Amino acid sequence: MRDFLMSSPAEKRISSKRASRKTADSSAVSPVVDRVPPHNIDAEQGLLASCILEGGGDVLSQCMARKLRPEYFFTIAHQLIFQTMVELNTKGVGIDEITLSEALRAVNALESVGGAAYLNELTNRIEVTAHAAHWMEIVREKYFLRKLISTATATVERAYRPDDELDHMLDSVEKSFFEISQDRITDSAQHIQGPVGEALEMMNFLQENKGAVTGVPTGFADLDKMCFGFHPGQMIVVAARPGMGKTSIALNFIEGALFPKRRDPIPTLMFSLEMPSRELAMRLLCSRSRVDLRRVREGFVDRSQLEHIADTAKEYHKSPLYIDDQGGQNILEIRAKSRRLVQQHKIGLIVIDYLQLINGTDNSVSREQQIAEASRSIKAMAKEFGLPIVALAQLNRKSEDENRAPRISDLRESGSIEQDADMVLLIDKKRRGSRASKEREEGDAEDYSPVVDRELIIAKQRNGPTGEIHLLFNRSLTRFESPAPHGQNA
Repeated sequence: MRDFLMSSPAEKRISSKRASRKTADSSAVSPVVDRVPPHNIDAEQGLLASCILEGGGDVLSQCMARKLRPEYFFTIAHQLIFQTMVELNTKGVGIDEITLSEALRAVNALESVGGAAYLNELTNRIEVTAHAAHWMEIVREKYFLRKLISTATATVERAYRPDDELDHMLDSVEKSFFEISQDRITDSAQHIQGPVGEALEMMNFLQENKGAVTGVPTGFADLDKMCFGFHPGQMIVVAARPGMGKTSIALNFIEGALFPKRRDPIPTLMFSLEMPSRELAMRLLCSRSRVDLRRVREGFVDRSQLEHIADTAKEYHKSPLYIDDQGGQNILEIRAKSRRLVQQHKIGLIVIDYLQLINGTDNSVSREQQIAEASRSIKAMAKEFGLPIVALAQLNRKSEDENRAPRISDLRESGSIEQDADMVLLIDKKRRGSRASKEREEGDAEDYSPVVDRELIIAKQRNGPTGEIHLLFNRSLTRFESPAPHGQNA
């Protein structure tokens, strides 16, 4: 202290600079001990709870597919719980609070995780598992941030105390960071041998079964001739103005999948964001039994018609059709529910009625961006689940204002729908003339007709032709039908 007081001002400045430089160097190489590494306990609890509530099931399978390991979780307790669930799943043991408690107790780890009380607290943490995929991504992100911090810190320490040659050290550092990147990315590339084999198998089938419907049958012969059914991985958009029959034609597609000719029924899942399931069931029954829906609502149906409805009800009781009519769902909830039902019931077709009613996951962005996100997710779902998804959509008023046939550019609220879709079907009234006055007269006349002409316009098809298909819309039965050769309904 005495020496410092006797130092000159210049010596004091030099000493101060050395001290500040030493402090700066120290902070550059040493991790900040009072800083907590990145983590999210809520997301970890939500993910673990989802695995328990689903008995392992699809959520745990997705975790394993995304390469999640116990160290991805921040706390030791969560690491032990996840590791135990993986072991139970490997043994084929169902996962719930009881089996998980017993497995942890068997290795003297139950008290380490907080006891059975903590497992119960986990399962009470959430009500639904719809956001499990989102929680999993948060857990993965935090783990990789912690891994980056530890790897970068170790790299800085090695650079200050190089024990190896520079080339060896750089090679080791590059390998460490590459391992993080490799662990982060899910394997998806495959050798061409597999796809080529599948393509040859499909070609042989087509050669042996000329003109056969290779996908999910639509129920319309003319449409099947042009697209050979709806195929796995496809996103099919059916768009029209209100009142043109979007839901009706979707129910026709569902009927075609459930009751195909010379084929087994195709399990189908429908998300009805607008109409309650009871109303859909009435329309399905009346449509297939060919009973006037309006007379049913008024209570004026005879005994034979009631018998037809009862017989149709028996058919639907045996059919693999599942309807979710919860309104206000976002695409994450729809995707989570779909994944579970695809696994449980081998779903082969999904119908969403309709796209613009899907809630956004981020209310801070525009509605157009929200719809674009939903559209991209639906296409990703079709590829992930390996099945076709039919998404209904609204058209804007432009075609009506300009009194013309609708175009693919008329899709409402998002231009990305037409980019994501593999097939776009537009429903329009039959236009026999080119004069606007004549079209208006036909529009007024059809308001009073129980059966009206419709054009199903194939505006886009990635693997086939575009064109128009003439259909009849039977309003009393709320169903579309192909016209018979002599003008009678098929």
